Amino acid sequence: MRLIVLAAGLAGLASLATVAGLRADAPAPSPAYVPTVSDLMIATIQPRHIRLWLAAHSGNWAFSAYELGNLKGAFNRVSRAQPQVEGNSFAEMNAAVTQEPFEALAQAIKQKDIGRFEQSYADLTAACNSCHQALNRAAVVIKVPQAASVADQEFAPAME
Repeated sequence: MRLIVLAAGLAGLASLATVAGLRADAPAPSPAYVPTVSDLMIATIQPRHIRLWLAAHSGNWAFSAYELGNLKGAFNRVSRAQPQVEGNSFAEMNAAVTQEPFEALAQAIKQKDIGRFEQSYADLTAACNSCHQALNRAAVVIKVPQAASVADQEFAPAME
């Protein structure tokens, strides 16, 4: 009986040694993916910028307000993910160029004023481009959308 217990114990130790050996040979885990500012702009900022325009031009002021909130939130998340851009605070740069246009857009949306919205949206777009230029990314030029690029979303207001 002692022989069986001893054999089982030795087998268990051998198994542990094998597992430990496998772990020692396993490659180190890859570093976590950290998206660049460019990745985040293309994936989170640009689509919201477009949907904001589409919603307002469809007369969907409730969705416009929603997208404006999403756009502000997306800029805040970019600043947390990438706090520094070429030695500059992303949050400070963002606030300097977007605060005024965001406030003007919020007022235009609240008043359902498409003319004021268009001017404020153009100001926001120009602010984005001024930031690109300041960061030596002048090749990145954002413009007012000419047509919907989101084929799977309805922008007209829902019937109530």
